[in-house]
Amino acid sequence: MLTYTQHSDAVVIVSHEIYGINEHIATVCKKISCYGIDVIVPDLLSGRKAFSYEEETNAYNYFMNNVGFEKAFEQIEELLHHVRENYKIVCLLGYSVGATLAWLSSKTGLCDLAVGFYGSRIRNCIGITPKCPVLLFFPSQEKAFAVDDLILQLSNRHNVQIEKLDGVHGFANQF
Repeated sequence: MLTYTQHSDAVVIVSHEIYGINEHIATVCKKISCYGIDVIVPDLLSGRKAFSYEEETNAYNYFMNNVGFEKAFEQIEELLHHVRENYKIVCLLGYSVGATLAWLSSKTGLCDLAVGFYGSRIRNCIGITPKCPVLLFFPSQEKAFAVDDLILQLSNRHNVQIEKLDGVHGFANQF
C-alpha cells in the first residue's frame, strides 16, 4: 500500500492498472497530495513487484489469474469501509482495471465521487446504478471494445458524466 498523509478531511483512493503501483501511479499520487489531500493506493497485486509496460501480457495474465475483479473489488470495498469513518470526503480514482473498480465501487454508497480513465471492462458491468457522481474518460480509439457503443449505453445514466478524448488506451499515463 502506498499512502500520502496530509491530515486532510478528504482522501483519494487510487486504484492502479494491471501493472501495479508503478511510476505513473506514484506520480499521480504525489500531485494529488500536493493539494493537501490524503492519498491511499491499495496494492492489488499483494506485494508483487510492479510489471513493466513491456510485460503487458504477463501483467494481464497475473491480474486475471491471481487477483481478478471480484477479489480486487473486495479489497477496495474493505478499504472504503475503513476510510469512510475517518474522512468527510472519499473519492476513488482508477486507471484501466482500476477504473472498472471505481465504477463498481460507485454502487456501494461508500464514496462521494468515482473517476475512471479507460475502464474497458466497464462494458461487462453496465447494469451498475451509481450512488455517487461518476466521471469516466474514454479514448477515441480502443482495441478491446467499441467506445461509442459503451458511451451510448451509459450516456443517460443518472450521476454519470462521460468524456471521450482523442487518444488510445493509456492516454493519461505520461510514461
